[in-house]
Amino acid sequence: MLTKALAVCVAVATAVAIAACGGGGSTTSEGGGGGGTVDIYSSLPLQGASTAQTKPMVNGIKLALEQANNKAGDFTVKYTSLDDSTAAAGEWDPGQTAADARKAAGDPATVYYIGEFNSGASEVSIPILNNAGIPQVSPANTYVGLTTDEPGSAPGEPDKYYPTGTRTYLRIVPRDSIQAAADLMAMKDAGCTKVAVANDKEAYGAGLAALLELEKGQFGIDITSNTGIDPKAANFRSYASQVKNEGADCFFFAGIVSNGAVQLTKDVHAAVPDAKIFGGDGVCTSSYTSAKEGGVPSDIAPLLQCTVATLDLKSYPGGKEFLKAYADKYGDSNPDPYAIYGYEAMKLGLDTIKSLGPDGNDKSAVLDALFNIKDRDSVLGKYGFDENGDTTLTSYGLYKVDSSGNPVFFKTLTPPASAASG
Repeated sequence: MLTKALAVCVAVATAVAIAACGGGGSTTSEGGGGGGTVDIYSSLPLQGASTAQTKPMVNGIKLALEQANNKAGDFTVKYTSLDDSTAAAGEWDPGQTAADARKAAGDPATVYYIGEFNSGASEVSIPILNNAGIPQVSPANTYVGLTTDEPGSAPGEPDKYYPTGTRTYLRIVPRDSIQAAADLMAMKDAGCTKVAVANDKEAYGAGLAALLELEKGQFGIDITSNTGIDPKAANFRSYASQVKNEGADCFFFAGIVSNGAVQLTKDVHAAVPDAKIFGGDGVCTSSYTSAKEGGVPSDIAPLLQCTVATLDLKSYPGGKEFLKAYADKYGDSNPDPYAIYGYEAMKLGLDTIKSLGPDGNDKSAVLDALFNIKDRDSVLGKYGFDENGDTTLTSYGLYKVDSSGNPVFFKTLTPPASAASG
């Protein structure tokens, strides 16, 4: 449901007013030079628990642009970082997400949009950007319904997100049908037989949980329950008692950190102290795993495992060079794994614009070029996109928690295609 402020914004027809409704917290960087200017926007939650992942992601975006001297071919690039969260929500907000998308849509120089971080947010922004014909690339979305109608999607998906009938959205991380299979592989390897699943009822969390149920039979795991929780609940002791009564030996949370993940995990651990705890990329970050950053207590950390589409950063082609450049720029030699996806999202846009020569400022040409990428050499290795806008990458990294409370890469999980098909 749109907020009153957004309704006012939508009612104003001028591009200036649309930009004014775009929300605060934006930062802009650009360089000088001839050849004209193109505008690139990112829209990510820059307030709340997700910032442990999104701020390194923005750093990666800015690093790629700086390395290119703020240029894409002959075009000068003006980059604007937008915040799709609000202080009140402490996470992404539908009205703010819509305002970000409308700001980009109201800018005639926009040729590329990086976002969203949350799949539910992309449900809001994709139709707005689609109507404007703006290419959108997500460095983080995994919900299947954004691109396909395969098992785990909802009725009407994905067509309802593309009112023009033309796809304008792509993602560089593998979708949740692959992540769910990877998670089931990890739980099987850990000896799980009965898994209690909780989800935060958002598109990403509910979708991932549904896929775990759909794919469980291929891994011999019994999911004892899939429960949608109230993210704002003061505690989850009643649910934790349910987990205990089900005889679960493992627990999986499908959702994002800010939606009750820490308290939920604490309550489940108190009820079933020996249960191993798993999660997807929505919680595979220090704001969940580290007590120092408001995450779970340190005695729980050894029980945690989680998945992220990012593998061992040092093993990537160009991974060591990326880490050195990141450390030189930001003083952090071990950034959140999503930093490299922010970097690649911007690099992809810059390279695509550059490849078009004088047509680099034509958003439709940029869109066509993106969908025609089949074998891109990148910091992530070779990848391309299918007709749905999904990446051809098919592996997830499994992470454990080190003594400092941070997720550290453990091993690569590559599910067989049959397992990831639902």
